Amino acid sequence: MAPKKTKELKKEEETAAIEVSSEEVIETPVVRDENWTPITELGKKVQKGEITSLEQIFNLNKKILEEKIVDILMPDMKVELINIGQAKGKFGGGKRRAFRQTQKKTREGNKPHFATYCVVGNENGIIGIGYGKAKEVVPAREKALRAAKLNVFKVLRGSGSWETTVPGQNSIPFKVTGKAGSVTVTLMPAPKGTGIVAEPELAKILKLAGIQDVWAKIRGHTVSKINMVLAAERALKKLSSTKVKEEYKQKLGIVVEEI
Repeated sequence: MAPKKTKELKKEEETAAIEVSSEEVIETPVVRDENWTPITELGKKVQKGEITSLEQIFNLNKKILEEKIVDILMPDMKVELINIGQAKGKFGGGKRRAFRQTQKKTREGNKPHFATYCVVGNENGIIGIGYGKAKEVVPAREKALRAAKLNVFKVLRGSGSWETTVPGQNSIPFKVTGKAGSVTVTLMPAPKGTGIVAEPELAKILKLAGIQDVWAKIRGHTVSKINMVLAAERALKKLSSTKVKEEYKQKLGIVVEEI
């Protein structure tokens, strides 16, 4: 019979699990899986080679229900975790962590839960953001990764400069705002060479979206990173949902091409 784990050992294992680094970007080159058996009609078309890019799926306005579709059509996908939690520290000065831990008090004792946000993108105009929550760290991360893959969307980009009308994809074409709770995220176009002027966690999202030059402003209860992520996602989705006339696309430096 295996010996029972002591409270100290359990605490050390739990701390080690939370120590998963969110600074490391995970590259996931995925090869077409011939053994994959798709369930949805969209998945069958991808498996047969009738659909060869995510751009085609966006144009058809189809919802992705199988994560394998994204693995095949976006082999250069990169994954990163957002620091939405905080470790316990002296006087509340704990280091930021990728996992937010909460506890529920029951008669059996404290039941911990872990939540995290995952971002996937190819740094070329496609990004997905997902939320995952579970009783352990690894399942929470896997849930967030799967949700991010099923929530991929296109980000409209432009030159970001008011001095020239040369098309480009280094910035965003116009100013957008996203709101979640008390947090408001405003993204403003910036000329080439400016860089990503934003909060570090927000900068991770913008980088994976393929935005190189942008000014970002955050207002509200900025300590809550969850609302910040939601507001940023809504702001990025507004770029593609906003209709732009053909006559203004050249002025805004928008490049229309298939990804």
